[in-house]
Amino acid sequence: MLPVPVASNEQQRRGTAGLQRLALLAFTGLLVLLFAGLAIAEGLGDPSIPGDAVAVVEDAPDDLGTISRAEFDRALLQAAAAAQVQPLPKPGDDQYEQLKETALGEILDSVWIRAEAADMGLEATPKEVADELEKLKDQAFKTEKQYREFLQESKFTRADVDQRVTLQILSTKIQEQVNEEAPVPSEGEIESYYEAAKDTQFTTPETRDIRLVVNQDKAKVEAAKAALEKDDSVESWERVAKKYSSDPATKNNGGLQSGISEGGVAEPLGAAVFAAQQGDLEGPIEDSRGQLIFEVATVAPERAQTLDQVKSQISTQLSEQVSQQNFSRFVRNYTSKWTARTFCAEGFTIERCANFEGSGRAPEADPACYEADPKAPAEACPAPVPQVKPAQPGSVSLLTPEGQKLPQRPRPAGEEAAAGVPPEGLGVPPAGVPTE
Repeated sequence: MLPVPVASNEQQRRGTAGLQRLALLAFTGLLVLLFAGLAIAEGLGDPSIPGDAVAVVEDAPDDLGTISRAEFDRALLQAAAAAQVQPLPKPGDDQYEQLKETALGEILDSVWIRAEAADMGLEATPKEVADELEKLKDQAFKTEKQYREFLQESKFTRADVDQRVTLQILSTKIQEQVNEEAPVPSEGEIESYYEAAKDTQFTTPETRDIRLVVNQDKAKVEAAKAALEKDDSVESWERVAKKYSSDPATKNNGGLQSGISEGGVAEPLGAAVFAAQQGDLEGPIEDSRGQLIFEVATVAPERAQTLDQVKSQISTQLSEQVSQQNFSRFVRNYTSKWTARTFCAEGFTIERCANFEGSGRAPEADPACYEADPKAPAEACPAPVPQVKPAQPGSVSLLTPEGQKLPQRPRPAGEEAAAGVPPEGLGVPPAGVPTE
């Protein structure tokens, strides 16, 4: 069981809530999640790391590039406080290693984001920081005393809080600038999307309202039909349905069932409804409820929205799609760029360091996968490198620009014949392929 600090539930709640309010926003989390598995530029030399430092970030502003041991020690205490771990574990302990990675990761977030903002010409002014901090304090704390208690419990100084708020502001500004650079969809792109999506997104299919009588007793259904053949007015349907129908959903409203679309009711009724002419009395037919007769009362024809009606909607949709793709591309480039420039001292190398050397073992894999004679089943042993998930051929379109992404893998047994691939060792071409 993990050791926890001695604090009241109320103190823990305030500390946790405050930390959540003042932590980095989703942008930072996205950067952390997407760095794993990205290719690191080769050929970079390992820069000299000062003896009192844990890492160096090349090409960062002078005051950011060297991460001192003192900075790391303070971040480690903050990570332990956030995880409610007390006392601090000793180096070499598994829990210490987890806290070490968390602490160093948060420092790298801070350096990378501020360095990227500097490259993009962005800054957070003292007034912006002060205003944003006041907003966050108003949301998270009822009194100034609660805020001071949070600082004490979380091991944060006021300067640490200002830095977190600065990172939040810079993260937002970076994302906004990246989104502003995304191209606006053209008229041609909007029209092409409309034509591709017209039938599926912008067309309301035909629907029909019917009146019906349902009963397990075929004789009663026949009697109902005979009465309606003489008079199929609404009033007659109301009398007949109430007298002969056993369907609780329709018997008391003249047998009316509204808004039926193709495929919207079970067969054989569905096919019969859309094959019938309006006003014709049909049946009896048999379905799961028994015998039934029906009449198509009204038909609402298929209706398609015009391009002018949906142009604004399509433009917004395409803009959001392009912005997401543009931002994802930025994150990949950002992560690769700063990981390649980050070098960590011995004992502090994590996956975000260019000089990190992994074990080649997938972290989620069963340890038994790596025994001399593995006992773990094959499906419990993932590939040691991230699987590439390309879009499948033919799955990319205007409506699905990312396509259907599936991991690359060997062709499963049994699919060779279906794909026209000859069994291994045989030079027989697929049927229909010329041999000369």
